[in-house]
Amino acid sequence: MRELALNILDIAENSVKAKASLVVITIEAKNNLLTISISDNGTGMDKAFLQRVTDPFTTTRTTRKVGMGIPLFKEAAETTGGSFSIESELGVGTTVTASFVIDSIDRAPLGDVAESAVTLLREDMDFVWVYTVDNRSFTFDTREIKKELGGIPIDSPEIISFLKDMLKENIESINGGIIL
Repeated sequence: MRELALNILDIAENSVKAKASLVVITIEAKNNLLTISISDNGTGMDKAFLQRVTDPFTTTRTTRKVGMGIPLFKEAAETTGGSFSIESELGVGTTVTASFVIDSIDRAPLGDVAESAVTLLREDMDFVWVYTVDNRSFTFDTREIKKELGGIPIDSPEIISFLKDMLKENIESINGGIIL
């Protein structure tokens, strides 16, 4: 994928399919390392499937026989000299973590995280995004936002537009002029 934000979106969509009610996405840039973690409380995977999940020919989909999201994310991280891990337990959930060397010529840009975040918004699920660069951090928690909205659907077009702008402003502020 051309942008890491698209990898995040793909893996978070796996969480949606795994019937998670909460997905926590952390993005941290520190000490020349960009670490992205996606955790959910979905159905999880058994040990046998977990051992095969980085194989592109392993998927739970019935419409096709390949699943490229996790293998591509793993390859993207390791190509930069970074690392990749995935932990999962049936009935508990899954955590996918990838670290990328920031100044590696092979690192894909982070991309439009705000667009990925609002694409995932839904009434029946909560997302927490924690975005950190060095010691500056911003947290976007749909549970708090839904309380403030007082019954207005979080996935209504006006709210999505507002939240996307808010996310972009906060990310730019946290980045402090750095383009990840």
